Amino acid sequence: MNLNEALLSRRAVRAYTSRKVVDETVRTLVRAAVLAPSAMNRQPWLFSIIQDAAQLTRYSDRAKTMLLAQMSGDPKTSHYADRLQNPAFNIFYDASTLIVIGVGERGTYTDADCWLAAANLMLAATDAGLGTCPIGFAIPVLNLPEVKTEIGLPSSGVAVAPILVGYPTAPPPAIPRADAKIVSWSRT
Repeated sequence: MNLNEALLSRRAVRAYTSRKVVDETVRTLVRAAVLAPSAMNRQPWLFSIIQDAAQLTRYSDRAKTMLLAQMSGDPKTSHYADRLQNPAFNIFYDASTLIVIGVGERGTYTDADCWLAAANLMLAATDAGLGTCPIGFAIPVLNLPEVKTEIGLPSSGVAVAPILVGYPTAPPPAIPRADAKIVSWSRT
C-alpha cells in the first residue's frame, strides 16, 4: 500500500474481532509512531500497550461512570448518554489492543507530538490490514493516578492519545470529507 492508499482507506473502526494483534506487529506500529516529527526533536512519547480484555473492560466501565457524571456540562457526551448507560457498551469496542501514547511530563508541544506519533501508528496499522480508532473518552480514566501507575506512566506523566488497534469485523464505509477551507493564501 502506498501512502495515498493508506490515507484514503484509514477509517475509525468501531467493531473488532477477538483476534489478537501479535507482539511483532505491535512493535512495528510503535516503531512507525516514533518516526513522527516532534518539537525540537525531543521525542517525548511513552507507550503503554494493553491487551488484557478484563483490564480494558474495567477501564471502560470506569470511563463510562466518569463521563456520565460530567455529562451535564458536555453536549458531546450527552449525545452518547444512552450508549454510555448501556452495561454492554465498551468504549474500546472490544478491540484486542489499546496503545496509549503519553509523555513523562506535559510540555508546550508534547500533545501535538503524541498525536503526530498516533497518526503514523494509525497509517502503519492501515497498511498492515488493521483497524484503529482514537478513543478520547478514555483519556480521563487513563489519567487517574492509580491507572497511570497500572499502565506504567509516571505520576508526572499524561496519557494523551489512546489508539485502539485490531482486526475489523468488516471494512468500515468511506465517510465523505468536505473540501479544505483555505481561509488565507498569501503570495508575493
